[in-house]
Amino acid sequence: SPVPSTSRATLGRCSMPTAAPTMPELPDVVVYLEAIDRHLVGQPIDRIEIKGLAVLKSYDPPISEAHGKTVLGTRRLGKRLILELEDDLFLVIHLMIAGRLFWKEPDAKTGGKDVLMAIRFGQGTLILREVAKKKRARVWLHRGEGSMLEEHDRGGAEPLEIDRDTFAERLQSENRTLKRGLTNPRTFSGIGNAYSDEILLHAQLSPVKRTQQLTDDEIDRLYAATRSTLGLWLERMRDETGEGWPEKVTAFRPEMVVHGKYRDPCSVCGTEVQRIAYAANEVNYCPQCQTDGKVLADRSLSRLLKEDWPKTVEELEGFRS
Repeated sequence: SPVPSTSRATLGRCSMPTAAPTMPELPDVVVYLEAIDRHLVGQPIDRIEIKGLAVLKSYDPPISEAHGKTVLGTRRLGKRLILELEDDLFLVIHLMIAGRLFWKEPDAKTGGKDVLMAIRFGQGTLILREVAKKKRARVWLHRGEGSMLEEHDRGGAEPLEIDRDTFAERLQSENRTLKRGLTNPRTFSGIGNAYSDEILLHAQLSPVKRTQQLTDDEIDRLYAATRSTLGLWLERMRDETGEGWPEKVTAFRPEMVVHGKYRDPCSVCGTEVQRIAYAANEVNYCPQCQTDGKVLADRSLSRLLKEDWPKTVEELEGFRS
């Protein structure tokens, strides 16, 4: 039956949540680390300047222990960047949502309120900035690999390194929604809100389908989509960065099909992209490509509209006309 006009009016007055910022994920972190390899590995740290006191989450050893130590290499743990230093020291950087790294000249000014940390080298300065009211980015200095791994290794499998059966075993170890299954750092390493939306679109799977309800064919599609989506974006970001420094680390890119595209037409089928909003996050999906034309309930509105919430794309179009 048609949606009552009172509900349409109510919808028009509702504040529609906007896409929340998303922290750098596997492709972004890998490209950052590759840039650090090019610019910093083999270089000694002159000094580390902590500008935002809340950013430093460890005190033993003191951050000054890193002064004079050479950067030996890098690694990634989930969404954390690890700089391996001399004397068995490990500098861990978690950018969280809005943290970004910049490579500037050696005498770069670092007095801005968004600057949380500056690492001075003879050839340049690595700056950690966070353009957000609430500063969430974090930095640790650990002595010993065991100490570092104990605190930061969540145990997630590397999605680009495992085979199909390992992927299936990890995914179905708990009966979660696919969205949660992909983004759980204890299941897979480095997949977050943005790339999980794109993966599920390309696999043609609903974000709320349960992991233990998947058929073998659906697992095959999801495994292939995970590898192809992450691989595609990793290569795109490498091409964009070249031999320089990644300057455009963002979860919202024009080439994405559904993530950050709420109410835009799906570039695959033309259907309006929908979302499920929860807390400060949201899931973006295409009803035609992923849910057999069904519109999933958005709690920010369905709690208000109750039985008037449209269940299909056709009802949704009538709802807005």
